[in-house]
Amino acid sequence: MAHPADVISELTADHREMDETFDIITQAVPAADRRTAAERLTVELVRHTVAEEQHLFPVVRAVFPDGNLIADREIADHARMEKILKDLEGLDADRPDFDRLVAALRAEVTAHVWEEEENLFPRLREACAQEALETMGDRIRRAKMLAPSPPDTPPATVPLAPGLGLVDRARDLVTGGGGGR
Repeated sequence: MAHPADVISELTADHREMDETFDIITQAVPAADRRTAAERLTVELVRHTVAEEQHLFPVVRAVFPDGNLIADREIADHARMEKILKDLEGLDADRPDFDRLVAALRAEVTAHVWEEEENLFPRLREACAQEALETMGDRIRRAKMLAPSPPDTPPATVPLAPGLGLVDRARDLVTGGGGGR
């Protein structure tokens, strides 16, 4: 019988999906397709970061002596990524700032992913029983299933909330909150 995917496998699969979406953004023509891919990446990234914040980082804080420092650093990474995503909101994909911001976001995400996959995940695998890793993976899968899917069309597929951009709307939908970050 195959084992369910554990938290490390789930999050690593998300990382690969984000890599693919970045490739679409940088290669797509016309600009509307790039814009749509960027909006999809926004929702994917917010879903991923919220899942980590809700289901991974509490375990990191509990398991490691330096867990608070690790989790706080990861959350600061997420905040930097969301700031760039907010700067991308509503920006036409044919503007030079769009490419600059996508490149900056990709650099942030790549550094964050490297840190997790090379440092955090191996430590987690060593510190936690496989069953605990699978339970976290199941929680993350369920959280992502309850969250909205990334839009296939422009952000009209994500319900509007007064005064909120796509990042805040996506975060609110994923967390069930109201009012953004």
